[in-house]
Amino acid sequence: MGSVIGGSLARGGHEVVLVDVAKEIIEAIDQRGLTIEDKAGQKTTVKLKATNDPSQVGVADLVIVFVKCYHTETAVRQAAPMLGPNTILLSLQNGWGNAALISKLSGPERLLVGVSYHSAVLLAPGHVLHAGQGPTYLGELAGTVTPRVMSIAKLFESTGIGLTPSANVLTEIWSKLALNAVTLPTSASIRITADQLLRTSQMQLLMQELLAEVVAVAGAQKISLTFDERWEAIRTLLNKLAPNTKGSMLQDVERQRQTEIDVINGAIVEAGARFGIATPYNQSMLSLIKALEQSFVN
Repeated sequence: MGSVIGGSLARGGHEVVLVDVAKEIIEAIDQRGLTIEDKAGQKTTVKLKATNDPSQVGVADLVIVFVKCYHTETAVRQAAPMLGPNTILLSLQNGWGNAALISKLSGPERLLVGVSYHSAVLLAPGHVLHAGQGPTYLGELAGTVTPRVMSIAKLFESTGIGLTPSANVLTEIWSKLALNAVTLPTSASIRITADQLLRTSQMQLLMQELLAEVVAVAGAQKISLTFDERWEAIRTLLNKLAPNTKGSMLQDVERQRQTEIDVINGAIVEAGARFGIATPYNQSMLSLIKALEQSFVN
């Protein structure tokens, strides 16, 4: 998704630098450009800069954090050379917990948070599939729409990725968290693509039980989610996905990498424990994926 967002901003005429630790990705983008492929197979190649050294970038107006949760601290610390007095840090990451960590590391005054329903799959170094499209929301954690929120929304107007300012961004984040908690571990645990999740009544029932726990935990925190609305939204999104669309967790499992289960289902289990709400289905997903991760190193 970092490639999709960054490439779209560059295509819209903005100066963009992609920062990544993967040498092969940087070399591919430097040599051939970044190729973004849509669901219909149409490819667009964008020329932009890529580096593994944030100190080469200079001070940025906007730094978008799109790394996995377990890389957040390292990424934000290494991004220090790009942060000037007015630099905005925008987290569009999955899960719950990244915002608190970024605030602690760089100061809450820099932070904006958001959530995106776009999805992408890495096909090869410098080549990504823009597999799914949907809304992207942005806001202040305090629940206000400030001038800087509006300025970033305007920035995205040229990208083809619409960004909607939200005065209730926490609800938007938890709405996406519900989607992720329901679809990512279910897909990854039995290794089926996201577009196949609705094919059996058994899997639909499991996803509904996971969702019911998320709605209960959110409600305990005065974050209003509605089961029927969320389930219909999840069904609609899954039905729109391109064939063989792989969620981020399945991609991690296939590459035998650590997943983001701790800030997805793990966040539901942790909040459930704090509020005395049983979360056995989310606990089961957490345990299954953790067991899978342990098998990678044995």
